[in-house]
Amino acid sequence: MGEHIVLIGFMGAGKSTVGRWLSRKLSRQLLDTDAMIEARAGMTISEIFAARGEEAFRAAETEVLAGLAQRRQPVIVSTGGGMPMRAENREALRKLGSVVYLRVKPETVCERLAGDTTRPLLAGDDRQRKVETLLAQRGPIYEEAAHLTVDADARGPEAIAEEILHELHIV
Repeated sequence: MGEHIVLIGFMGAGKSTVGRWLSRKLSRQLLDTDAMIEARAGMTISEIFAARGEEAFRAAETEVLAGLAQRRQPVIVSTGGGMPMRAENREALRKLGSVVYLRVKPETVCERLAGDTTRPLLAGDDRQRKVETLLAQRGPIYEEAAHLTVDADARGPEAIAEEILHELHIV
C-alpha cells in the first residue's frame, strides 16, 4: 500500500469531514476529487450531470484519478461516492494508496443529507429507497476496492480518523 490515504464510501459517509481531520493530524494536503472535477469543468456536479450526463462525469473521475497517481507527496484523497464503480478506478485506487471504505447505513445517509439538494442521484421522491438501492449495489464494490473498512455510523470524525490511523499503523 502506498503512502496516500484514499477515502471511499457513499455520499454522506463523512469522507470530506474525516479527510479534513486526517489532513490536519498528518499535515498532508486534502484533495477532494469532486471539487477537482468541478474546478476543471467550471460547473457543479449537478450541472455536469444535467449538461453532459453521468457517463461524462464518470469519465472525468477517471481522468482525475490518473492525475493523482502522478503525485509524489503523500496526500489525503476524498473521492466521490461513485468513483470506485468503474473496475479501472478500483484498480487505480488500490495502487494509489491505502483505500479506506467509510461504511454507513441508509438511515445515517438520509439523516446526514436531509435538506441537501445537490445530489443528482438522490433527486426526486423516495430518497430513502434510492439510498437503500444504491448502497446495496455499491456496498460490495466499496468492500472490494478497500484495504480497510471502518464503520462510520454514530461516530465523530475524530474517532473514525483515529481508527484509520491506528489500523494503517501510521501513528
